[in-house]
Amino acid sequence: MTDDLGRVTMTHILIVEDDQEIAQLVRDYLDRSGYRTSVAYDGDEALVAARNGNPDLIVLDMGLPKRDGLDVLREIRMHARTPIVILTARGEETDRIVGLELGADDYIVKPFSPREVVARVRAVLRRSTAPDDERQVMYRGSMEIDIPRMRVAIEGQPIDLTATEFQLLTTMARRP
Repeated sequence: MTDDLGRVTMTHILIVEDDQEIAQLVRDYLDRSGYRTSVAYDGDEALVAARNGNPDLIVLDMGLPKRDGLDVLREIRMHARTPIVILTARGEETDRIVGLELGADDYIVKPFSPREVVARVRAVLRRSTAPDDERQVMYRGSMEIDIPRMRVAIEGQPIDLTATEFQLLTTMARRP
C-alpha cells in the first residue's frame, strides 16, 4: 500500500473479535506475515476503528457485544468499500449467504486454521488491490496474455505454457 505522498506503507488489518485469545491468535499470524494489525473487541469500537484507522482490510466476527457483526458490516458498507473477511462460529448456509450478500468478501467458519485465515486475507487483498488491466487481458507488443483463461498468444498463435511458466510470464509482463 502507499500513502498520500506515494510512500510504501504496511497493509493495515483491523481484527474485530470479542474473544481475546482468538483475536491474539489471528493477530500473531497476520503480524508474522508482515501485516500491521489492530484489534477492536466490540461492534461500537469496530466502527470507530474502521472510520479512524483507515484499515486496508477488516477481519470481522459476527457475534459481538454492543453491536452485532452484521450491523457493523451494514454500517461499513454504507460508507466504505474496505474488504471484509468474516470469521465467525455462525456456519449455517443462511448465515454465510446473508454475510456475503451484505458485502463480505469472504467467510470463514470457526474452528479455523490461522494459516488459512492469512491465505484468505492475502487472496482478498490481491483481488481488491489489483488494477483493472491486471484482472483481464494484457498486451505487450505482439503478445496477448489472457489472465482469466491462462492463455498466451503471440501474433495470434497460441503458446503452450505450464502454470508456473504462465505465472512467471505474467509477473514479468506486469513489471517489465
